[in-house]
Amino acid sequence: MTEPLRAVIADDQALVRAGFRMILAANGIDVVAEVPDGAEAVDAVRRTRPDVVLMDIRMPEMDGLEATRRILTGAADQPRVIILTTFDLDELVYEALSAGASGFLLKDVTPEHLVAAVRLVRTGDALLAPTITRRLVERHARTAPPTDAVGPHRDLAMLTPRELEVLRLLAQGLSNAELAGRLYLSETTVKTHVGRILAKLGLRDRVQAVVTAYETGLVRAGGHQAEERPTEQS
Repeated sequence: MTEPLRAVIADDQALVRAGFRMILAANGIDVVAEVPDGAEAVDAVRRTRPDVVLMDIRMPEMDGLEATRRILTGAADQPRVIILTTFDLDELVYEALSAGASGFLLKDVTPEHLVAAVRLVRTGDALLAPTITRRLVERHARTAPPTDAVGPHRDLAMLTPRELEVLRLLAQGLSNAELAGRLYLSETTVKTHVGRILAKLGLRDRVQAVVTAYETGLVRAGGHQAEERPTEQS
């Protein structure tokens, strides 16, 4: 029998914690700890080893950003972190995505969406709501390439031309099915390309891939791609 999914809830509002706990428990998700601040969240994760952490971004003692960094740094068996926020363009949410959070939810999320999101990230996928996530990243990411380069950042040099194309489209919020249709590939092949991109760049999931595409200048605000400088042939 499959073990139940284990979750930690970190939020400084007791009513929010209680509401989320009731929703998760009613759907067979085991809430192993609920805590009011980031410092206690870090301790609870180390103690209970959950699959998923629901993390409020603004809390006393230690905010959700710092707690996310500590939870996702160095641990061999890292949980998935979902950021909870009341403001979808919060700069701290963007910073948490950059630090490795698998996505974010607004606190007025429906019970069905909450449960689906927790189950989704446990499988290794990311919460990549194209419109909201892309708007958040565009607002806060560095949208110009580094001053000493016209094209993509050198960190992207290890990607093949096809992988760069997939990353550009991924940053525009396309699903695997949409990527497959645009590139005339099967969804299986698209998943393979995405997996290779994540592995080569050392990224956890698609959210981090989107952030990387913007921060390296591969894609700019408004969905424009950076102009690439032709490479010299030796």
